Amino acid sequence: MISKARATFPGGVHPQENKRFTEGRPIEPFAAGKQIAVILSQHIGAICKPTVAKRDKVQAGQVVGRAEAFVSAPVHSPVNGTVKDIALQSHPVLGRAMAVIIEPDPEAENIKRPCPERFGPDFDASAWSPEAIRDAIQEAGIVGMGGAGFPTRVKLEPNPQKPKEVVIINGCECEPFITCDYRVMIEWTHQVLAGVQLAARAAECSNIKIGIEDNKPEAIRAMNAAVKECREAKNITVVPVKTKYPQGGERQLIKAVWGKDVPVGGIPPMIGVVVLNVATCAAIAEAVVCGSALTHRVVTVGGSSIARPGNYYVPIGTTVADLIEHCGGLDDKIAKVVLGGPMMGFAIADLSTPITKTGGAVTLLTKEEITRAKYDRRQTPCIRCGRCLQVCPAGINPTKIAHAVKHGMLDVAERHHMNACIECGCCSYICPANIELTGYIKTGKILTARAKKLMPQ
Repeated sequence: MISKARATFPGGVHPQENKRFTEGRPIEPFAAGKQIAVILSQHIGAICKPTVAKRDKVQAGQVVGRAEAFVSAPVHSPVNGTVKDIALQSHPVLGRAMAVIIEPDPEAENIKRPCPERFGPDFDASAWSPEAIRDAIQEAGIVGMGGAGFPTRVKLEPNPQKPKEVVIINGCECEPFITCDYRVMIEWTHQVLAGVQLAARAAECSNIKIGIEDNKPEAIRAMNAAVKECREAKNITVVPVKTKYPQGGERQLIKAVWGKDVPVGGIPPMIGVVVLNVATCAAIAEAVVCGSALTHRVVTVGGSSIARPGNYYVPIGTTVADLIEHCGGLDDKIAKVVLGGPMMGFAIADLSTPITKTGGAVTLLTKEEITRAKYDRRQTPCIRCGRCLQVCPAGINPTKIAHAVKHGMLDVAERHHMNACIECGCCSYICPANIELTGYIKTGKILTARAKKLMPQ
């Protein structure tokens, strides 16, 4: 069953897409570098406890960090090698985090290849029980690979008081430059669809919607063709959605595809919805059918000045430096390295920062691109034009919140729903006064959390 509607959500902006650098480049396996750093906190929830010690030998797929809480997910070694240390490592969000640092065995191949050929149109998810699927997902350490890294097992856990009404699959990939999910959809189509069916069975929900932005016609065609051949085709709807940033935001996708709003301060399961990224679904299929842990992911290395941009199947824990070196290294034009996309990604100074389960892209920006994005332009007073209100997908007032934070009035910022901000950056992008509104709001959230002792000073 296929929908031709162009569903969307209120607000949003249209940044330059810049997908041309990598959208035509097939996924390539990537060999492990000289060092792998498997961070013990790659998800929302409790940090993993190391299960190995210095100088221990480890095998690819072996658990090196144990999850000891319900909201957590284990981490695994992606290579055969020796534990060099358990120490602090650069982290794109936390600054520093504990990691198991592994030296790959130079005599081992240590290159894993994707296995989409294991999946076809005759895939039958009913061969596995819902509980067996959920257990396999937990053991494989699967988390949301397109966002905050919420443990997938927890998302799929059934709730008799609030049963799941629909599973929504996020194939939007609305950030500029990033194409890893696009390549997964067109190269691993049946694997993704197998994971979709397994996820729906685990959530005990048969209604499935697959949202794909309409600037990806090849992905839409591939998924449509696979759905037509699928045993459960009557339960699956491919929904082309309007190309607009941040269409891939969880709440925005729900509004576009399902027509419902997630309550402020609430989560999608409160309205009977589960949202999963297409890469997460591919990992679910591999975990359940092949028994493979989440040790690799597709990463887009993109930018106008990188010599060999592409999409690479990378061991989790690979350093950004190794990826950049493989793609031709840095040149004089590159001024900023961003983990993620230019709208919501994190600029990093330490290229030894490792790729995590949620790290789908390394974006290299030139001085010209940064200037065009107005980071070097002079900030002027707010002119009260209201553009930030028009584009805010959360429907809040970014200017009032930002000014409240600026003047230390955190209670006022909270009253204006500061915590409802999804930090998409639309307000900063559109602001003619060049005010970094999103930055103020992020700072306000941190200061509030510290004041309430919800995070360290």
